[in-house]
Amino acid sequence: MAQNDPPKTLGESLIWSYSNLAMAHAAVTQGANRYERVHYMIRSRLRKGLVTGTMKVGALAEDEKLKIILPQACCYCGAKEPLSVDHLLPKARGGPHTGDNMIWSCKSCNSSKGKKDVLVWLAERNQFAPLLLLRRYLKLAFEISAERDLIDTPLELAQDLDLPFSVDAIPRQYPNPSELILWVVPLTDSVQGP
Repeated sequence: MAQNDPPKTLGESLIWSYSNLAMAHAAVTQGANRYERVHYMIRSRLRKGLVTGTMKVGALAEDEKLKIILPQACCYCGAKEPLSVDHLLPKARGGPHTGDNMIWSCKSCNSSKGKKDVLVWLAERNQFAPLLLLRRYLKLAFEISAERDLIDTPLELAQDLDLPFSVDAIPRQYPNPSELILWVVPLTDSVQGP
């Protein structure tokens, strides 16, 4: 797949989004107002590595570590209470009932989101997912796609599959770094990580 070709398979779509996520994460962490050459290089290098198999998507264990150090708050709005546990990929849509898929949510957001895909739900609210939440979402989508042997499925067919995530909602373009946040509440420097 050439650099500017649109993704044709589910795997290519996930790789493109994950590579853009790395670019956005670097830019936001650096406090950039716009993407610069170094950010595009990060995206290009990761994308090439994922396509050729010389690099891999980060482990969900890294995101699990963040649960310990991130402020305990709703992953969607930042509310401190009343909190409940929510399945990031809805269990009602086939999302796994595992710790990797469980996040903090206030009762209001949990009720409002219901069975909806989180990216669809946030888009309805004119919000782009916090980057650390989106990272977990994409890692789960990769894992499920690999487990079900769907990585090479053409996008037009993948859109019709019964999946716990919305293929159409996987972001292909990311807003400017100045419009993005790493997390719903401000983070200390020690929490920002890669």
